[in-house]
Amino acid sequence: MRPSWDEYFMRIAFLVAERSTCLRRRVGAVVVKDKRILATGYNGPPSGIKHCEEVGCLREKLGVPSGQRHELCRGLHAEQNAIIQAALHGVSLKDAVMYITTQPCIICTKMLINAGINEIIISEGYPDELAREFLDEAGVRVRHVNISKGGS
Repeated sequence: MRPSWDEYFMRIAFLVAERSTCLRRRVGAVVVKDKRILATGYNGPPSGIKHCEEVGCLREKLGVPSGQRHELCRGLHAEQNAIIQAALHGVSLKDAVMYITTQPCIICTKMLINAGINEIIISEGYPDELAREFLDEAGVRVRHVNISKGGS
């Protein structure tokens, strides 16, 4: 059976997440406009920096709970990497939709708002109520699509 557009792009986001080297959570993001993929991103360290798979998880070593102290991490979030990829290639994200395997944190939320993303479609929640409040205040539509890694 042919997947819906939401299922199609969310499955791609889960596939992108498989590139992640994060030991805690694999996240993938796909930016779409007019049913065309503009950029993708997964969570992991900047280019040229050792992966957590190689050196261990700084957040685990320090006992940092999920959803807190995002700066204490070797990696960038999937949403950040998608925005950076678009910027490197001169692609505007204004009025685009981002499919993300997990709800964005507050830091990514602020970046997505300023990048001009007008809709976010997520598969899983994340413990960051402030992010949800900012998305609501900015008028960014958030939808939850119930799709697992393997499909619907």
